[in-house]
Amino acid sequence: MSMDALDQLYREVILDHHRHPRGRHDIDRVDVEASGLNPSCGDEVTLQLQVEGDRITDVAVIGRGCAVSTASGSILAELVKGHTIEDARRIAEIFKRMMHGEDPPAETDLGDLEALTGVRQFPVRIKCALLPWVTLLDAAVARAEGRTGKTITTE
Repeated sequence: MSMDALDQLYREVILDHHRHPRGRHDIDRVDVEASGLNPSCGDEVTLQLQVEGDRITDVAVIGRGCAVSTASGSILAELVKGHTIEDARRIAEIFKRMMHGEDPPAETDLGDLEALTGVRQFPVRIKCALLPWVTLLDAAVARAEGRTGKTITTE
């Protein structure tokens, strides 16, 4: 596949997630909530997790922002539901490193998240892509520390 075709595929994935964001729903029980803000772009996200034991059973991603931020949050909602908090944290850390130029481990399946690697070409957009994931890390840390049901704000 040519680079132009690959870029077009990535753009289509991002636009689909932007136009039809996943995770935009109320969840039955919010066990931990974290909010994030990207002042340089105006993106805002609130991430709500429902957790059974150590497994994320539902995810809500609420907010407003640019196409990159919205798509990233949508992909997060699809990718982490059903995973453990630790798995979600690991995926978020891998994605953070990817956004700063590292390749993901070969055995890691990031699904649609790989579509956001093209954002690295636009350094000002990296924060947009990372906002939901940094917010997830804050939520995971809060959960691990027993600070459930509290809102953590990240900038």
